[in-house]
Amino acid sequence: MFSIEIPELNKLSDAVAELLQHIGDKRIIAFYGKMGAGKTTIIKEICRQLNVIDIVSSPTFALINEYHCADGKQIFHFDFYRINKLDEAYDLGYEEYFYSKNLCLIEWAEKISPLLPDNTLTIKIEETENGVRIVTGS
Repeated sequence: MFSIEIPELNKLSDAVAELLQHIGDKRIIAFYGKMGAGKTTIIKEICRQLNVIDIVSSPTFALINEYHCADGKQIFHFDFYRINKLDEAYDLGYEEYFYSKNLCLIEWAEKISPLLPDNTLTIKIEETENGVRIVTGS
């Protein structure tokens, strides 16, 4: 388990660099946090630091975005906010992505928690009263 504090936006880059060390070789990263907690912002910075060459944006309406890195690797970015039942994840073919050995970054993972593999890294983002983000992982 780890905890990273992001006191202000200009500290995001350092915090994500530390987060990437904790991710290591994990391939499925499930993000939890209230609306506006910073899930998409952190994912955008992860992609920047991993040299994604595509535009990174929230896949709220598409459910999944595929990004390409400068080294030829792929990253899959999921946003399950809009799904109402697990069948929608099945229809998306989530297994192909989750078991592709590519990095999968999942927003609103609580909507599909029964489908997450055992080795999923859970990232929780909480905002304190003074706007500090606390990122914990297990």
